[in-house]
Amino acid sequence: MLRRYGLIGALVALLVCILWTPTSAAPADGPCRVLAPGASDAAERAVGAACAQVAADVWYTWGGGHGPQPGPTYGQVDPTDPASEHDPERLGFDCSGLVRYAYAQAAGSDVLDGVASAQFYTHRAAGRFTAAQGLAPLLPGDLLVWGTSQDLHHIAIYLGAGKMVEARQSGTKLMVSDVRLNGDYYGAVRIDPGPVTGHVVRTWGTGVWTKVQPSTTAARVYALPGPTTIRVECQKHAETVTSDGYTNDAWSYLPDYGAWLTNIYIQGPAWLENVPTCTF
Repeated sequence: MLRRYGLIGALVALLVCILWTPTSAAPADGPCRVLAPGASDAAERAVGAACAQVAADVWYTWGGGHGPQPGPTYGQVDPTDPASEHDPERLGFDCSGLVRYAYAQAAGSDVLDGVASAQFYTHRAAGRFTAAQGLAPLLPGDLLVWGTSQDLHHIAIYLGAGKMVEARQSGTKLMVSDVRLNGDYYGAVRIDPGPVTGHVVRTWGTGVWTKVQPSTTAARVYALPGPTTIRVECQKHAETVTSDGYTNDAWSYLPDYGAWLTNIYIQGPAWLENVPTCTF
């Protein structure tokens, strides 16, 4: 049996537990906000827009956020993921849908429409970082991606201090997570939603591969899924290509892909006007 002072102490402790209300309710994974200095105003607005959706307890939904306008949409069933069975009933975002919405809110226009690979290879890049560089050069608002150059399957928004906000997987809500540098982390890109500098052109065709060298036999980098806005640094004469009724020996270097594309699939003349000749 408890001694008298022990019983009184226990009752007091119980009363405190009943009446006490925490002053903050930060999630276990930490607060969703900018966690380091140095980000641009647009990047900070993008973080704020994504974090507002976390605070609203929005669901991950496969395919969510890819409607005609940026914003949450009902998802789809992912045939490879049994946990997605309820996604058509849930209004929310997938990983790239959240990124699209966050930067649309920050920029006032739909600057990052598309899936994770299209967002990483965007012509609106202000900087790129490899997996080997780790987190040291990154700023809040940078976009982290996972996968390979040919298949980037996940994207998230960096908060700073080793944290990120993401739409991770079916059956979960939008969340703050520790950055996962293990596995297939590929790198990061910094977004500038302002006016684009350089030679910006449009491609045509579907499934058009970019190459590590200006040759059809060179290793593949990434297949443009459809007509895509790209940035060209320079062009040069190299291997002659015949495809889709056209023949051309001009190739353009795409700095956002670190790769080459035959000019056959770039809208415009066979030799692009006002684009310099590559010296490498």
